[in-house]
Amino acid sequence: MEANTVRFSDKDLAEFKQIILDKLASAKGDLALLKSAYMNNSNNGTDDTSPTFKAFEEGSETMSKEANVQLAIRQEKFIRDLTNALHRIENKTYGVCRVTGKLINKERLKLVPHATLSMEAKNRQP
Repeated sequence: MEANTVRFSDKDLAEFKQIILDKLASAKGDLALLKSAYMNNSNNGTDDTSPTFKAFEEGSETMSKEANVQLAIRQEKFIRDLTNALHRIENKTYGVCRVTGKLINKERLKLVPHATLSMEAKNRQP
């Protein structure tokens, strides 16, 4: 197979680029919120609430911070995947399945714009 014979048109790539840029902006905003949540050492204003509620807050704080850290790690990976998708758009390899070499379905890419596998290849995975 010749290099770059299978690819999306520049118009399609521009459309996907906008989808990815929008998702990237949203993902970065979400990451900032997650980071501020687990880096925030304040008591979230529970000083003037009932002692029972405050005890509950303190008890769940550690678990909540761990959950936020895990979510932040996943969000960072998502941002990396989206950024890599932008690089594939720039070099015009975006949307080509890395296993089959065929174009990934447009609807799949609209839902999962960082996908590198077609459904055919994904379904083959163990």
